[in-house]
Amino acid sequence: MMANTILYLKAEQNAEVMEPQVCVKDIASVYCSDKNICARVKALRVHQFHEKEDKRQVVSILKVIELIEQECSGVTVTNLGENDTLIELIDVNKHKGPLQWIKMVFVAAISFFGTGFTIMAFHNDISINKIFSKVYELVMGYPADGYSILEVSYSLGLAIGIILFFNHIGGRRITKDPTPIEVEMRVYETDVNKALIQTADREGKSIDVS
Repeated sequence: MMANTILYLKAEQNAEVMEPQVCVKDIASVYCSDKNICARVKALRVHQFHEKEDKRQVVSILKVIELIEQECSGVTVTNLGENDTLIELIDVNKHKGPLQWIKMVFVAAISFFGTGFTIMAFHNDISINKIFSKVYELVMGYPADGYSILEVSYSLGLAIGIILFFNHIGGRRITKDPTPIEVEMRVYETDVNKALIQTADREGKSIDVS
């Protein structure tokens, strides 16, 4: 019945799980024309986290394929995804409570005041007030009396530019494109996953075929 049956496996690079028992469905997408085989493979246990074990484990897809072939003999497995998957056990309760809000407010304050200080330090370095005064005098023919339209226009333009660059107004996204921060976070996440996977492979700690 299982002869010449092809099962497609699309493994993820990183998988966050909330339960100690990790099944194939938690780390990969599975497709097979035989729905019975597909259901059996999805429920197949890949790893079991223990209490004192590291909450990050690297599982080789070869190990997953070996388990699938042991469970469903005669099935040909085709992997369309990653060769290794980083599994991380997440404690949901760890990120709840007032302490998490305090951390968020602290980070937001540091980002806000740090960015403001950086902008002011940059403007001070290039003597932007002198530049505006000189431009105003060249155009109007007489020096400005206090702040001019240049400072106001520049301040408004700076605020609008930051909003457009980060693609957010409050909690609303301006366009459907990912923001620069989201892009950089995805790049950073990918680099971290690759580094953890390579480190586990070099140290022989990845869960692989024997």
